[in-house]
Amino acid sequence: MNSLLVLTTLYPNSVKPRHGIFIETRLKKLIGSGLCQADVIAPVPWFPFKLKGFTRYSDFQKIPSFEVHNGVNVYHPRYLVIPKIGMYITPFFLAFAFCKTARKLDKKYNLIDAHYLYPDGVSAALVSAFLKLPFVMSARGTDLNLIPNYTIARKMILWAAKRCKKVITVSSALKTRGEAIGIASDKMVVIRNGVDTSIFNPDQDTSDPWFKMPYKHVLSVGNLTELKGHDLVVRAVAQLPSHALTIVGDGEERSNLESLIGELGVSGRVRIIPPVNQTSLAALYASSDVLVLASSREGWPNVILEALACNTQVLATNVGGVKEIIDNDGHGYLIKSRSTDAIVESLKKVEANHTESMRSYVSEFAWDHVVEKQNRLYQEVAKQL
Repeated sequence: MNSLLVLTTLYPNSVKPRHGIFIETRLKKLIGSGLCQADVIAPVPWFPFKLKGFTRYSDFQKIPSFEVHNGVNVYHPRYLVIPKIGMYITPFFLAFAFCKTARKLDKKYNLIDAHYLYPDGVSAALVSAFLKLPFVMSARGTDLNLIPNYTIARKMILWAAKRCKKVITVSSALKTRGEAIGIASDKMVVIRNGVDTSIFNPDQDTSDPWFKMPYKHVLSVGNLTELKGHDLVVRAVAQLPSHALTIVGDGEERSNLESLIGELGVSGRVRIIPPVNQTSLAALYASSDVLVLASSREGWPNVILEALACNTQVLATNVGGVKEIIDNDGHGYLIKSRSTDAIVESLKKVEANHTESMRSYVSEFAWDHVVEKQNRLYQEVAKQL
């Protein structure tokens, strides 16, 4: 049985239960296979001052140093964060937190599993040398699509990639991007995220009175940031009086989106609700007619698979791994361009193209295939001890 030491700053906790939920979901499926066990070290930022503009760090102080989260031991050591100027030294603060905690654990592991190439993967390379354990690291999106644009960060990522046994990418598009920045092709392997069809399915409670209103219901899910393009979807729905929109998420763009909704006079049919648990999210998918993903960047957008599993049609921009899921043959459609006009055009067309076959199509993305491939990789790496 593989014994994993998982290193990541992206993991759910009692204060932020949806933070990095895609990593937790994969790990739970791996543990559930009976072929591996794991402990997680998920450091959280520590900032020594209470200054205006840095209040968001106060939430991290509420996270316990240790918790059992959904049956998994999770350790939350603190690491120093220096906002705005600390990008290039954070990997070293993280590595210190990882190593300090790992030394206290009276357990034997056979490999390190790190998630997100920078700073986590770079830190894992340092920890690997300290603990004398092989490690793999997973690329998720921004860590290959954006961060390598910074020269020093790119050099650190390449340094870590040479020292790890494998770089896992969640889409072929990310693998191609990895090759473009200089990671050896044979060092990378594509292992996509799966979808849990026991949660995401059409048989959901649709009692929300919002969906009783006589509109075509549009859904937009993701952090409220510019790159997710929620504003484009708001503007598109504003041009379609027959449509209503639910945005699910939270983040820095919330006030701007609320102002936009007010300016366009669509507050009666456009709403923003905070992040919800997976069961509630499945109900939102199943109650909606179409999910719109208007992102400018993506790795492997789980929301597409989740919506399709609920027999909800999908419109998405052609970024990252999107085209590896959508086939333009009834199982999602690509938006011609990332613009309001293109979204309006797509929303008008999708009404006549709804299909009930999405759920069966999604079965090829089931977690059992993912878990089998992941465990096989871990076994190969562990043999190199």
